[in-house]
Amino acid sequence: MKYLIVGLGNPGAKYENTRHNIGFKVLDTLNELSNTSFKEEKHAYYSSVKHKARTYHLIKPTTFMNLSGKAVNYWMQSLKISAENILVVTDDIALPFGTLRLRGKGSDGGHNGLKDINYYLEHNKYARLRFGVGGQFLKGQQAQYVLSDWLSDEENDLQERIEQATKMILAFGTIGLAQTMSNFNKK
Repeated sequence: MKYLIVGLGNPGAKYENTRHNIGFKVLDTLNELSNTSFKEEKHAYYSSVKHKARTYHLIKPTTFMNLSGKAVNYWMQSLKISAENILVVTDDIALPFGTLRLRGKGSDGGHNGLKDINYYLEHNKYARLRFGVGGQFLKGQQAQYVLSDWLSDEENDLQERIEQATKMILAFGTIGLAQTMSNFNKK
């Protein structure tokens, strides 16, 4: 079995430690645990990880957040991976910091990366792991908030939450969406 795991974020050092790049950070951690490295390929940094007879194809789109659909569509077609085996890791301002929620489908919730993926795939029936980044910003300041660095008290708990997210990704491939949601969504 093979899976396409998409970490949403923006390429470049300027964005590396921002809330919006949590998808990249989660995939970086999964990749490090497997002792592999990303290579720049078409529309994305690409790596693959093997776990329990499954192959997880990891991509971090280089198309920037708002154009993520182009990369997802390309890799989905190139690797011949169906929508039910795609998992997108994204930031979510509607969830408190560190909250992890796995869903099998859903709206874009105003997230431009998910909106672009929905546009390219022409549906929203793919799994997404939403990583709560909180929503402590003034009206009209959402972009500045998600493109800002983590607060020091958030950084204290960040790595543990990222590691939990990597466990959820691996479980998605081994025990399936429904069981992973049941086992992890309340933790």
